[in-house]
Amino acid sequence: MAMSETEMLETAMSFAPVLMFDRNEPFYPDFVGVSVLDRSGPSPSFKRDVQFPAEAVQYVIEYAIWWDYEIGHLYEMEHVWIYVGHDGEVVDCEASFHGKVLRGLLKDRVNVVGRHICLYSQPGKHAFSPLPVVFELLPDLYSAAGTKAGCDGLLVNDLFRGYFETNEQIDAQVTSYLQTKAFVPSMEFEEYLLKPEMFMTWDQLFHIIPQRIKDRLVELEQLYGT
Repeated sequence: MAMSETEMLETAMSFAPVLMFDRNEPFYPDFVGVSVLDRSGPSPSFKRDVQFPAEAVQYVIEYAIWWDYEIGHLYEMEHVWIYVGHDGEVVDCEASFHGKVLRGLLKDRVNVVGRHICLYSQPGKHAFSPLPVVFELLPDLYSAAGTKAGCDGLLVNDLFRGYFETNEQIDAQVTSYLQTKAFVPSMEFEEYLLKPEMFMTWDQLFHIIPQRIKDRLVELEQLYGT
Protein backbone atom coordinates (compact mmCIF):
# COMPACT_ATOMS: atom_id res chain seq x y z
CA MET A 1 0.00 0.00 0.00
CA ALA A 2 1.88 3.03 -1.25
CA MET A 3 0.71 6.41 0.02
CA SER A 4 1.56 9.78 -1.43
CA GLU A 5 3.18 12.27 0.93
CA THR A 6 -0.12 14.14 1.26
CA GLU A 7 -2.03 10.95 2.01
CA MET A 8 0.57 9.88 4.57
CA LEU A 9 0.40 13.18 6.45
CA GLU A 10 -3.40 13.30 6.35
CA THR A 11 -3.57 9.74 7.64
CA ALA A 12 -1.10 10.50 10.42
CA MET A 13 -3.06 13.55 11.50
CA SER A 14 -6.32 11.58 11.53
CA PHE A 15 -4.80 9.06 14.00
CA ALA A 16 -2.56 11.48 15.93
CA PRO A 17 -2.33 10.78 19.66
CA VAL A 18 -3.74 13.22 22.18
CA LEU A 19 -0.90 14.16 24.53
CA MET A 20 -1.31 15.15 28.15
CA PHE A 21 1.28 17.55 29.60
CA ASP A 22 1.94 18.66 33.15
CA ARG A 23 0.47 22.12 33.64
CA ASN A 24 3.95 23.38 34.63
CA GLU A 25 5.62 21.87 31.54
CA PRO A 26 8.09 24.34 29.96
CA PHE A 27 8.57 22.58 26.59
CA TYR A 28 6.02 21.47 24.02
CA PRO A 29 6.62 19.62 20.72
CA ASP A 30 8.01 21.54 17.75
CA PHE A 31 7.55 19.03 14.92
CA VAL A 32 6.30 15.54 14.14
CA GLY A 33 8.13 13.35 11.63
CA VAL A 34 5.85 10.71 10.11
CA SER A 35 6.54 7.31 8.59
CA VAL A 36 3.96 4.72 7.50
CA LEU A 37 5.15 1.10 7.63
CA ASP A 38 3.12 -1.38 5.58
CA ARG A 39 5.28 -4.37 6.52
CA SER A 40 7.35 -5.47 9.48
CA GLY A 41 10.87 -4.12 9.55
CA PRO A 42 13.29 -1.63 11.11
CA SER A 43 11.99 1.69 12.38
CA PRO A 44 13.28 4.63 10.31
CA SER A 45 13.97 6.77 13.39
CA PHE A 46 14.20 4.54 16.49
CA LYS A 47 16.50 1.63 17.30
CA ARG A 48 13.95 -1.17 17.04
CA ASP A 49 12.18 -3.51 14.64
CA VAL A 50 8.45 -2.90 14.27
CA GLN A 51 6.81 -6.31 13.97
CA PHE A 52 3.14 -6.93 13.26
CA PRO A 53 0.91 -9.62 11.74
CA ALA A 54 -0.18 -8.55 8.25
CA GLU A 55 -3.48 -10.38 8.61
CA ALA A 56 -4.49 -8.13 11.54
CA VAL A 57 -2.62 -4.87 10.83
CA GLN A 58 -2.79 -2.91 7.58
CA TYR A 59 0.00 -0.48 8.51
CA VAL A 60 1.77 1.19 11.42
CA ILE A 61 2.07 4.96 11.70
CA GLU A 62 5.31 6.02 13.36
CA TYR A 63 5.34 9.47 14.94
CA ALA A 64 8.80 10.87 15.72
CA ILE A 65 7.89 13.80 17.97
CA TRP A 66 10.60 16.45 18.18
CA TRP A 67 11.34 19.05 20.85
CA ASP A 68 14.21 21.53 20.61
CA TYR A 69 14.60 21.11 24.37
CA GLU A 70 13.75 18.82 27.21
CA ILE A 71 14.57 19.71 30.80
CA GLY A 72 17.79 17.67 30.89
CA HIS A 73 19.38 18.50 27.53
CA LEU A 74 19.13 20.26 24.20
CA TYR A 75 16.67 18.41 21.91
CA GLU A 76 14.41 15.46 22.50
CA MET A 77 12.67 12.98 20.24
CA GLU A 78 10.03 10.60 21.52
CA HIS A 79 7.96 8.13 19.52
CA VAL A 80 4.44 6.78 19.20
CA TRP A 81 3.44 3.85 17.02
CA ILE A 82 -0.22 3.45 16.04
CA TYR A 83 -1.21 0.06 14.60
CA VAL A 84 -4.14 0.38 12.18
CA GLY A 85 -6.31 -2.59 11.20
CA HIS A 86 -7.74 -3.37 7.77
CA ASP A 87 -11.06 -1.88 8.93
CA GLY A 88 -9.37 1.48 9.64
CA GLU A 89 -9.59 1.10 13.40
CA VAL A 90 -6.78 1.35 15.96
CA VAL A 91 -5.54 -2.16 16.76
CA ASP A 92 -2.69 -1.30 19.12
CA CYS A 93 -0.33 1.45 20.24
CA GLU A 94 3.21 1.62 21.56
CA ALA A 95 5.19 4.57 22.86
CA SER A 96 8.79 5.35 23.77
CA PHE A 97 9.86 5.51 27.41
CA HIS A 98 13.50 6.37 28.13
CA GLY A 99 14.82 4.36 25.20
CA LYS A 100 12.40 1.49 25.81
CA VAL A 101 8.92 0.84 24.47
CA LEU A 102 5.68 0.67 26.49
CA ARG A 103 2.27 -0.52 25.41
CA GLY A 104 0.12 2.55 24.86
CA LEU A 105 -3.31 0.94 24.62
CA LEU A 106 -5.01 0.23 27.94
CA LYS A 107 -7.21 -2.74 28.67
CA ASP A 108 -10.76 -2.31 27.31
CA ARG A 109 -9.47 0.60 25.18
CA VAL A 110 -10.38 3.10 27.87
CA ASN A 111 -7.82 5.65 26.60
CA VAL A 112 -9.07 5.65 22.99
CA VAL A 113 -11.48 8.27 21.68
CA GLY A 114 -12.42 7.46 18.10
CA ARG A 115 -9.07 7.11 16.33
CA HIS A 116 -7.07 8.98 18.96
CA ILE A 117 -5.15 7.41 21.83
CA CYS A 118 -4.48 9.48 24.94
CA LEU A 119 -0.90 9.35 26.27
CA TYR A 120 0.73 11.18 29.19
CA SER A 121 4.12 12.87 28.87
CA GLN A 122 6.58 12.74 31.77
CA PRO A 123 7.02 16.30 33.08
CA GLY A 124 10.07 17.85 31.44
CA LYS A 125 11.47 14.53 30.18
CA HIS A 126 8.59 13.68 27.79
CA ALA A 127 8.65 9.87 28.00
CA PHE A 128 5.15 8.56 27.24
CA SER A 129 2.83 6.36 29.26
CA PRO A 130 -0.90 5.64 29.09
CA LEU A 131 -0.99 6.02 32.88
CA PRO A 132 0.52 9.02 34.72
CA VAL A 133 1.03 6.94 37.88
CA VAL A 134 3.94 5.23 36.09
CA PHE A 135 5.94 8.46 36.37
CA GLU A 136 5.59 8.41 40.15
CA LEU A 137 7.61 5.18 40.18
CA LEU A 138 10.64 7.00 38.77
CA PRO A 139 13.11 7.95 41.54
CA ASP A 140 14.20 11.11 39.69
CA LEU A 141 10.74 12.39 38.72
CA TYR A 142 11.22 15.65 40.64
CA SER A 143 15.00 16.01 40.65
CA ALA A 144 15.17 15.60 36.83
CA ALA A 145 12.95 18.65 36.45
CA GLY A 146 14.62 20.55 39.29
CA THR A 147 18.17 20.18 40.58
CA LYS A 148 19.31 18.11 37.57
CA ALA A 149 17.94 20.52 34.94
CA GLY A 150 20.40 20.81 32.06
CA CYS A 151 22.71 18.14 33.43
CA ASP A 152 23.27 16.46 30.04
CA GLY A 153 24.08 19.58 27.98
CA LEU A 154 23.82 18.94 24.24
CA LEU A 155 22.99 15.28 23.79
CA VAL A 156 24.59 13.63 20.74
CA ASN A 157 23.10 10.19 20.14
CA ASP A 158 23.96 7.68 17.42
CA LEU A 159 21.28 8.91 15.03
CA PHE A 160 22.85 12.38 14.79
CA ARG A 161 26.52 11.55 15.33
CA GLY A 162 28.49 13.33 12.62
CA TYR A 163 25.82 15.99 12.08
CA PHE A 164 26.75 18.06 15.13
CA GLU A 165 28.96 17.75 18.19
CA THR A 166 29.34 19.30 21.61
CA ASN A 167 32.05 20.54 23.95
CA GLU A 168 32.37 21.85 27.50
CA GLN A 169 31.38 25.39 26.54
CA ILE A 170 28.25 24.28 24.68
CA ASP A 171 27.24 21.94 27.49
CA ALA A 172 27.72 24.72 30.05
CA GLN A 173 25.53 27.11 28.02
CA VAL A 174 22.80 24.51 27.64
CA THR A 175 22.95 23.81 31.37
CA SER A 176 22.74 27.51 32.23
CA TYR A 177 19.68 27.96 30.04
CA LEU A 178 17.84 24.86 31.23
CA GLN A 179 18.44 25.72 34.87
CA THR A 180 16.30 28.80 34.23
CA LYS A 181 13.50 26.40 33.17
CA ALA A 182 13.67 24.15 36.24
CA PHE A 183 10.23 23.50 37.74
CA VAL A 184 8.27 21.38 40.15
CA PRO A 185 5.92 18.95 38.39
CA SER A 186 2.35 19.48 39.46
CA MET A 187 1.28 16.02 38.27
CA GLU A 188 -1.87 17.69 37.01
CA PHE A 189 -2.16 17.18 33.26
CA GLU A 190 -3.74 19.18 30.48
CA GLU A 191 -4.70 18.06 26.98
CA TYR A 192 -2.47 19.06 24.08
CA LEU A 193 -3.31 18.52 20.41
CA LEU A 194 -0.59 18.29 17.79
CA LYS A 195 -1.12 21.01 15.18
CA PRO A 196 -1.39 20.22 11.45
CA GLU A 197 1.49 22.56 10.58
CA MET A 198 3.84 20.51 12.79
CA PHE A 199 3.57 17.39 10.62
CA MET A 200 6.11 16.44 7.96
CA THR A 201 7.72 13.25 6.69
CA TRP A 202 10.49 11.73 8.77
CA ASP A 203 12.99 12.43 5.97
CA GLN A 204 12.02 16.11 6.01
CA LEU A 205 12.36 16.32 9.79
CA PHE A 206 15.72 14.55 9.79
CA HIS A 207 16.96 17.02 7.15
CA ILE A 208 16.10 20.13 9.21
CA ILE A 209 17.28 18.89 12.61
CA PRO A 210 20.97 19.89 12.28
CA GLN A 211 19.97 23.46 11.42
CA ARG A 212 17.55 23.54 14.37
CA ILE A 213 20.44 22.55 16.64
CA LYS A 214 22.73 25.17 15.11
CA ASP A 215 20.07 27.87 15.57
CA ARG A 216 19.65 27.00 19.24
CA LEU A 217 23.41 27.06 19.76
CA VAL A 218 23.62 30.53 18.21
CA GLU A 219 20.90 31.73 20.59
CA LEU A 220 22.73 30.25 23.58
CA GLU A 221 26.01 31.80 22.51
CA GLN A 222 24.30 35.20 22.34
CA LEU A 223 22.90 34.68 25.85
CA TYR A 224 25.90 33.16 27.60
CA GLY A 225 28.94 33.61 25.34
CA THR A 226 31.90 35.57 26.65
